[in-house]
Amino acid sequence: MRYNFNITKIDRYIIRKFIGTYFFAILLIIGIVIIFDISEKIDDFVDKSAPLNEIIFDYYANFVPYYMNMFSPMFVFIAVIFFTSKLAANSEIIAILAGGISFKRMMYPYMLSAFAIAAFSLVLNLFVIPSANKGRIDFEQKYIKKKFENSNRNMHYQISPGTFMYMESFSTWNNTGYKFTLESLDGHKIISKLSAESAQWDSVKGCWSLRNYHLREYMGNSEVITTGRRLDTALVITVDDFYRRKKTVETLNYPQLNELIATQQMRGDQMVKFALIEKHTRVALPFSAFILTVIGVSLSSQKRRGGIGLNIGIGIALSFSYILFMRFSQMFVHTDTLPPFVAIWLPNILFAVVAVVLYRMAPK
Repeated sequence: MRYNFNITKIDRYIIRKFIGTYFFAILLIIGIVIIFDISEKIDDFVDKSAPLNEIIFDYYANFVPYYMNMFSPMFVFIAVIFFTSKLAANSEIIAILAGGISFKRMMYPYMLSAFAIAAFSLVLNLFVIPSANKGRIDFEQKYIKKKFENSNRNMHYQISPGTFMYMESFSTWNNTGYKFTLESLDGHKIISKLSAESAQWDSVKGCWSLRNYHLREYMGNSEVITTGRRLDTALVITVDDFYRRKKTVETLNYPQLNELIATQQMRGDQMVKFALIEKHTRVALPFSAFILTVIGVSLSSQKRRGGIGLNIGIGIALSFSYILFMRFSQMFVHTDTLPPFVAIWLPNILFAVVAVVLYRMAPK
């Protein structure tokens, strides 16, 4: 059977209702979230004397895109459930199907709307939210959270092929790493080993200043030892790498995120897990608009004795379960149970199976 995929008056009606309800739900929920957030952080704003213009433009203007995208699956589901349930309650879906339009063809405007929402969410993820997150996180560090401290111990990094660096600890108070070691290897053979009591970042010269260093160079069967009180050395790794937090990946655009992943994988940095989670989430979350739209329409396209309230309750429960599952699946990455790509896409895969089953049952 061939279908006419030209946009009809009914299609425009459904698209208008879907998109309109989606953005209405966004404004409603984000407004409530902002009110709760203000009540929670008002003491911090007053204690730290945060200027009103920074609160509005640096924090909440950047707060809205982040949380709007985070709860986008819930907004999609609520929008579909709400207005489709109203269509079913008013017997409009019965009239559509009785007019010769199949259930499959009726899904067409829904999927067009889901595509528009997915594209909107993807643009936010790739271009808008990273820069917005930078402003929001900087504001939080300045007025809400305590000063960042690097609490990592026994840090091992491969800063370039065959070159390995070690620091026992790093202090953000004076930008100094303690018990510093730099080793150069050729295969399994050590070429040189540079050790120092401390390595302090010199912001003027843009290099590390080593204190009380010992340099051992291995040349054939001989060993040359050089010692001194101070040595300036330039490394690929800079002080910014020690200020990188878990949330830093949220401030990077897509090319920067890929560059960071490549660098961290080369160094053997365990923080690469957060970057990989962020990378796959940026694509997996917008894709959920298609899956949740199919589930929402399949669940709410028939009249129910419980009315619209029951459908909305089911929609909220399922949307929250999706968001929680998306967060919970990240634990599979941190425990090395599943690769990041599989773990982050697992909620979409499972909910897609649910969507297919419900879609096949809906016309019956």
